[in-house]
Amino acid sequence: MALYQAPSFEALERLSLSRDADLARRELLQPERIRGRGAQTNRVGRFETHQRDSFDDGWGTVEPLPMFETVEHTERAKTIITSNDSPDIAFERSINAYRGCEHGCSYCFARPTHAYLGHSAGIDFERDIYVKSNAVEALRAEIGAKNYKPKPIAMGTNTDPYQPAERKHKLTRGILEVMLETKHPVMIVTKSALIIRDLDLLTELAKQGLVKVAISVTSMDHKLSRKMEPRASSPARRLEAIRLLSEAGVPTAIFASPMIPAINDMELERILDAGKAQGAVSASMVLLRLPGEVRDVFREWLLRHFPDRVRHVLSLVRDTRSGKDYDARWGTRMTGEGPYAVLLRQRFEKACERYGLNTKHPSLRTDLFEAPRLESKQMSLF
Repeated sequence: MALYQAPSFEALERLSLSRDADLARRELLQPERIRGRGAQTNRVGRFETHQRDSFDDGWGTVEPLPMFETVEHTERAKTIITSNDSPDIAFERSINAYRGCEHGCSYCFARPTHAYLGHSAGIDFERDIYVKSNAVEALRAEIGAKNYKPKPIAMGTNTDPYQPAERKHKLTRGILEVMLETKHPVMIVTKSALIIRDLDLLTELAKQGLVKVAISVTSMDHKLSRKMEPRASSPARRLEAIRLLSEAGVPTAIFASPMIPAINDMELERILDAGKAQGAVSASMVLLRLPGEVRDVFREWLLRHFPDRVRHVLSLVRDTRSGKDYDARWGTRMTGEGPYAVLLRQRFEKACERYGLNTKHPSLRTDLFEAPRLESKQMSLF
C-alpha cells in the first residue's frame, strides 16, 4: 500500500484531449479489477485528507491486485421515511432501504452521499452496500404514530430498491407487504426486472389505486446498457417487466433517464416507442446531472469507454448548464436550458404525443389508510 497525490481530473481531461490520450487512460484502474463496475477509479471521499491506492512498485513482490468484491454492511436505521420540499419533484416522502447501489451507473446522482460514510463515490458506492435491516420494523413504527398523515411514499429515489442485495434481504418486499396491509400509497422507480417477483403485491395495491411504477430504460443497445449500468437488468428484461406489470393492471411509466448528449440521446424516440409497445401509459425524461463527485466519475467513464467523444459530450453538457458541469437550480436541474435542452424537450413532447404517452395517472388514494397493527401493547407507548 503506497501513498501518493492523485492527479486532478482536470489534468486527466487535458491529457485525454491531447494526442497522449493513452497516457491519460493509464491513470484508470485495470479493467480486469473492476469488471462489472461503472466507476473507473476509487478515489477516497471528499472528507478524507489522503488519497491511497495499491500499485506494483516494480520490485516484483506484489501479488496480483484483487477485484473489488461487493461487501454488505448491516445497519439499523433510526428512521426510514425521508421528507423533502423540493418543488421540482413529484413526491414529498421517500424510503431507501439500502445505501449504495450495485447497479453501478456512472452518472448516479446519489454517489456523493457515500462520502458521509467515509467511502469513495467511485467503486465504493457500488461495492459497499449498506442494508437497513430494520427497515420494515421502522416503517411500521413511523406510520403507526398517532399523528401520522398518509402521503404517497416513493421508493427508488436515491438507490434502486430492487438492486442485487434485494434478492437476499427482501426489504422492499417487506415494505410493500406493510403498504398493502395498511393500504398506504407507494411509487416505485427501478431498473431491475426483479420487481416482477412482487407482482402479487403490486397487483393488489393497483386494484385499490395505491401504486404507480416507473421502469427506467436508458438504451435499447445491450452493449451500451451494460457499459452504462453494469449490473442492472438488460433492456429486454426491463421491457418485459413493463409488459407484465401493465397486463396485471399496474399503472406503469417508462423513464428515458438520463439522456446523455452524444451517447444515448439519439435513442429517445426508440425507447419511448418500445415502452409504449409493452404497455407503458406515460413517460418521463431527465437530462444528465453531474453534481459533486459524479462529474469526475462520469468523466472517467467517458475516458475509458468513449475517449474520442470526451470533448464533444462535455461541451454539450456545459451548453445545457450555463457553461458549467452542473447547475443545481430548481426548475432547470432536471431539464437544463439552451438550444440543445430545448430541442431534446421538444423531441420528447412530440414523441409522447405520437405514441400516446400523455396519460395522466389518477392521484394515489390516501383515504383508505389503516394504521398498522402493533406487535404488542407496549409498542403503543412510542
